[in-house]
Amino acid sequence: MLLTNFALLDVAAGALRSGYQCLIEGGVIRRLEAGRIDAPGVPAIDLGGRTLMPGLIDCHVHLYKTLLPPAPVMLPSLTTARAGQVLHGMLMSGFTTVRDAGGADVGHKQALEQGYFTGPRLFVSGRAISQTGGHGDARSPADTREPCACVHLTAGIGRIADGVSEVRRAIRDEIRLGADQIKIMAGGGVSSQSDPIDSLQYSTEELLAAVDEAERANTYVLAHVYTARGIRRCVEAGVRTIEHGNFLDEPTAKMMVERGTYLSPNLVCYRVLAEQAAALGYPPGTEAKAREILAVGTRGLAIAHRAGVKASFGTDMSRTPHLMGDEFLVRAEVLPAADNIRGATLIGAEVVRMAGKIGVVAEGAQADLLVVDGDPLADISLLTGQGRHMAAIIQAGRFVKNSLAA
Repeated sequence: MLLTNFALLDVAAGALRSGYQCLIEGGVIRRLEAGRIDAPGVPAIDLGGRTLMPGLIDCHVHLYKTLLPPAPVMLPSLTTARAGQVLHGMLMSGFTTVRDAGGADVGHKQALEQGYFTGPRLFVSGRAISQTGGHGDARSPADTREPCACVHLTAGIGRIADGVSEVRRAIRDEIRLGADQIKIMAGGGVSSQSDPIDSLQYSTEELLAAVDEAERANTYVLAHVYTARGIRRCVEAGVRTIEHGNFLDEPTAKMMVERGTYLSPNLVCYRVLAEQAAALGYPPGTEAKAREILAVGTRGLAIAHRAGVKASFGTDMSRTPHLMGDEFLVRAEVLPAADNIRGATLIGAEVVRMAGKIGVVAEGAQADLLVVDGDPLADISLLTGQGRHMAAIIQAGRFVKNSLAA
């Protein structure tokens, strides 16, 4: 198809361009030119002066934690069925690519690729690797049973591995199972019961082993960690992306820039947890942890922005995916709109190692596109509301939503 009459959002420049036309063939943008494109026999679609921009990228979601309320044993059939609904909701919110940060496996990808589910392009981490008592240990403090694989297949998004040899074995197994990247738990968490946020998890030797295993398999490690001290340990070990990182400080941000480490901060999820944790089935104490992190979250993002850290867009959404777009509003407290959007496009594409292929409207890129009623650079809220302001969503060159004629 040939798209005409639109304002092109140049995400690199942070500006709208006029007078372009866009030819899509085989799911790819074949031509993008200022002026008229001659394409005999190709249907032309008038976008009515709306904004054409890349599909959004969320680098931190969880498909697996979608059962409400959480059950002691979550049946895989039920959680997978709910994951299908969540994926569809993400796509209808304009997210054409997401990276699952623990829980989803290659079967979810195959369900999308084979048409059983409708949803974004998906990058999966398999089960996150956690030490005993770490953020991926799903047992309660009253559970004295030894961890086993069967427990963590059904009761959480992680698996336990202690010591260098166990960490190596667990990572090799997740890669065998089809993980696109490896998630490790390198610090305490909000929703877990046994580990305070400032706890440092995994020894330096274990962190180095994790990075080594991932790199030799031609992939990378993302690490769950909040504090500056924890972030520094991960950066020094070669971790590629820091998840959360809300307590980031200036010296650590400088180190991240020097090492080329990405940050994937998540803010809106803590606002939700601070207000609704009990109703959503999270354990006692979650609200207090969430309020603490929310209070420093925007400050950490501002520090990262001033230092030049590349921060991708991530929401950590699992049980309220319809609020994913609200992450833009929280970030707008410290980020200009252009940088806000770049995190969910250009930088996100770099994180999932598809730079130039997604996150841009450019020749040779995948035709994952949004048609927005207005200018997101002037009003970032146009990217919220689960696609309410998106007249059309195009995925791989095909409309998955089209209300242009409405």
